[in-house]
Amino acid sequence: MAAACGSGSSGGSLATSSSPKPGTLNANGCTTPPALQQNHLKFAHEPPLKIARTTYTARIVTNCGTIIVKLFGAKAPQTVNSFAFLAGRGYFNDTPCHRLTTQGIYVLQCGDPTGTGTGGPGYTLPEENLRGATYPAGTVAMARTQAPHSGGSQFFLVYQDSTSGLQPLYTPFGRVTAGLSILQRIAKAGSDNSNGPGDGHPNQPVVIESFAVTKG
Repeated sequence: MAAACGSGSSGGSLATSSSPKPGTLNANGCTTPPALQQNHLKFAHEPPLKIARTTYTARIVTNCGTIIVKLFGAKAPQTVNSFAFLAGRGYFNDTPCHRLTTQGIYVLQCGDPTGTGTGGPGYTLPEENLRGATYPAGTVAMARTQAPHSGGSQFFLVYQDSTSGLQPLYTPFGRVTAGLSILQRIAKAGSDNSNGPGDGHPNQPVVIESFAVTKG
């Protein structure tokens, strides 16, 4: 699965940096990340739509802190339904956030268990909620390739208003309600520029330890 702005992202493992002892916080407010998931789940089909068309909450626990996201079940039901399905099966647990952009657009991208930028759940999703879509700080949206109907499990969290803008191509399906400062601390540490200036693996390794979706 390609990255948020439609360009490819490089493979490889997360960048490494000096890590604190387990349980202690480093200067970025992060602990040593857990070992990454080894068995990557795949599904033959998009799950049946089972959520109600209402608000849901995602609790994303990372080694850098907990991020709370309001999910738009009414505006992006297929996307939110997919995330609830995957989260319920532990799909996101112990998976890396593999891409950080720090120029033009300001996003942290996660949701690929392989950490390569090409992984996904085995099915794709249509775009939703695109009419008038904008991506200010706090937006949570789907990553996709340049092809339509190519979203899967990868998503990006916008930690700062964009200076170059994103076209309304990426399903906005949530908004950060707590933890934006966590994303900004991660971003302050920069990227390894493996995809080009201001674009690569985050210098501060970020791993999703658990991802839970609840109604309300």
